[in-house]
This record gives sequence, structure tokens and C-alpha cells, in this order.
Amino acid sequence: MSDLPSTGHHPKFPPGFRARRGLNWGFIGLLYTSFYMCRYNLSLANKSISEEFGFSKGDMGLIITTAMIAYAFGQIINGLLADRFGGKRAMLIGAAGTIVMNILFGVASFWGNLGLFVTLRGIDGYFQAFGAPGMIKINAAWFGHTERGRFAGIFGFMINLGRFGIFKLGPALLAGFVFLGMWNVPPLHWRWLFWIPSGIATIAAVIMAMVVKDTPEHADFPSVNPDEPHTDHVETPIKDVFLTIVRQPIVWLTASAYACTGAVRQGIDQWFPRLLEEVHHVKLDSGQFQWVGFLIPFVASAGSLLSGYVSDTLFNGRRTPVAAGLYFIETAIILAAAQFNSANAAVIFLVLISLTANATHSILGTAAAMDIGGAKRAGFASGLIDSFQYFGGSLAGFALGKLLDQSWDYYFYFMAPFGIIGGVLMLWSHGRITKASKTGH
Repeated sequence: MSDLPSTGHHPKFPPGFRARRGLNWGFIGLLYTSFYMCRYNLSLANKSISEEFGFSKGDMGLIITTAMIAYAFGQIINGLLADRFGGKRAMLIGAAGTIVMNILFGVASFWGNLGLFVTLRGIDGYFQAFGAPGMIKINAAWFGHTERGRFAGIFGFMINLGRFGIFKLGPALLAGFVFLGMWNVPPLHWRWLFWIPSGIATIAAVIMAMVVKDTPEHADFPSVNPDEPHTDHVETPIKDVFLTIVRQPIVWLTASAYACTGAVRQGIDQWFPRLLEEVHHVKLDSGQFQWVGFLIPFVASAGSLLSGYVSDTLFNGRRTPVAAGLYFIETAIILAAAQFNSANAAVIFLVLISLTANATHSILGTAAAMDIGGAKRAGFASGLIDSFQYFGGSLAGFALGKLLDQSWDYYFYFMAPFGIIGGVLMLWSHGRITKASKTGH
């Protein structure tokens, strides 16, 4: 099938294409949203698990770090598998795995063994790592180069919709609520934070399996990427994918910067509920927590959308200048946050840090990965780059947890150096991502 004709920077889409792409992306996003509900449930259960079984913050950090490292290696392995077998199949494998592991994590509450929790969350981390490479693999085929920054912003929105969902649903499950104004649901044990999201993910996976197509060609539309290899066959030899991506220095520069994003992003996401609970005595079912539980994913979505749009339009698809600026702004905000000690100040700074961290998360891990890998190798490019986010994020588990066992005063200072390093790496990388994407196929 022929490629879409180009009009300036944008291809001319045939009738029905945008609607079909929107349907495709909507149900991919719905499934990926459910992945995040099955991931950020632990941050809400963190304090309850500690209190029930006498686990220290370091113990809880060990659970977090194991999941992060498993996710990181899973991204590398599963990125190759997504390029070999197709993104849709990869996402469905990941969904099945995370559903089973979240159910078992809830069941493990009847024993309360730390090793069992660590093992189950580690396996879950691996299966969760099928999600991003699979989703990016599919959408690299459906979005042209100058659309990918905005797609990355939408990707960020879907992630944060999942975070918003669990931050809204989780406290309600723990505190009790009235369903549809008729049925009174009493306060539930924290294990339901793992069981209910599993049910949501099951529904999303079934719908996605029925609706989504891997490529435009599979939906009887032409390719949107005439400058990249044709993608009507989604399978690509693993050796070709691996060698083409790992030989590009820009991959390693981007990945290293992304590790810095991960350390800050996970530092916020994994610990902010417990920070508010323990340091500022904010209850999870309070209006103040509900407010911050809404604002963190909301501004993260706004930052993702804005950074993607700016990199597409003002910088003509260049990601590094936007990312560098965000890293340095993030550092200034983190250092300012360490100077205040009130609940209101904590809320404001947590929200601002989340905005900057998620803005770099979307344009580097999604848009830049698609630029580097193209439609043919986007799965492995995104998997390799994103793995470094979780290698960096693993430091926000056990290492940060041990520091917090000593004092919460270490919390913000732990994150500050990563913003500086990320900014410097992006300045060093400036102008190279687009070039790499043109020569890497």
C-alpha cells in the first residue's frame, strides 16, 4: 500500500484515518492506564503494609527497588520482543502477567512475608515492562515524526489518568464509600488496592484485544511514515533491531539522562503519600490529599502535553533543548522545596516537581525513542531508554528508604543532583536525536 502524501510537515490523511487512529489509541491508552493503576497502588498501601507487618522504610524500599530493576531489565528484553512479535501481543502478555501478580500480591497479605512480597512485585515489574514498548511500537507506526511529541504528551496524559484513578479509588477503598448513592461499602483492607485494579485491567485488555490494530496497513490505511521502513509487517529480526539501536551514541546519552528522570519521578510517586501521612499528618481520605492526588497527575499531564507540543512546533521535533530547560528548572524547585516544612508548601512543591519530571518523561522516553528507533525499531529503542529510567528509579526504593529511616530531611536533597546531571547530558546531546533518527535505519 502506498504511503500517505505529505503536505508540508504533515501527511494528508485519507477519510476515516484520524477516527480509526483515535479509536486505536484510545483503547491502547485505556489498557496502559490500567497498568498504572496496578503499579501505583503500592504507594498508597506503603504505610499500611509497614504497620501491619512491622516493615521498615528500607524493607518497603526493597520491594520498590526489586520491581524497578525487574521492570528495567524487562524493558530491554520486552522491547526486543515487541519489535519481533508486535506491540499488541506484547501489551496483552504484560496485561495478563500484571493482573495475576496483583491478585497474588493481595493474597500474600494473609502471610505477610517480606520475601514473598518482594518476589511477586519483582515478577509484576517484569510483566509491566511489556506495556510501554508495546504501546510505543504500535503508535510509532500510526504517528508521523512531527506528530510524535504531541503523541508523547497524550501518552503522558494516559499515564497520569491511571495515577489519578488509583489516587481517587484507593483512598475511597480504604476509607469506605457509598456506591451509586445506594450501597454502602465499608472500609476495606489494603489488599483490595491490588484486586480492584486487576479487574479494571482485565476489562481493558479484553476490549483492546478486540479493537486495536498494530499498524495502519492492518486497518487498510497507508503508512504515515514514508521516510521510514514500511511497517505492514510488524515483525523485525531481533539481531537487526539490537545492533542498529545499541550502536547509536545518542541512545546512551538519552538513556543516561532518563535515569535522572526516573530517580526524581519515582522519588515523588513512590513516597509522597507516606511523606504527607507521616510528616504532615495528612490522611489519605482528607480533602487535602484528594487535592494533591488530583493535582499531581493533572500537572504531569499538562507538562507532558506542553513539552511535546513545544518540541514539535517551536523546536521542529528537537527534544533536547526542552528537556535540558526542564531539568534545570526541576533542580531549582527541588532545592526550594527543601527549605520549607509545612503541608501546604509540600503540596505545592510535590506538584511542581511532578510537572517537570513527567514532562521530561514523555518527550525523552516516548518521542525521542520513536525518533531514534523509527516505526521499525521503536519497541527496543523505547525499551532500552526507558530501562534506564527504572535503573535510576530503583535508587528511590531501597536507597532512599534507608535514608528516610534516618530522617525525612533527606527526601528532597536526594533528588536534586539528578536534575543537574540530566540537564548537562541534554545540553551535550543537543541536536543529535533527529540526526540519529535519520541515519539509524
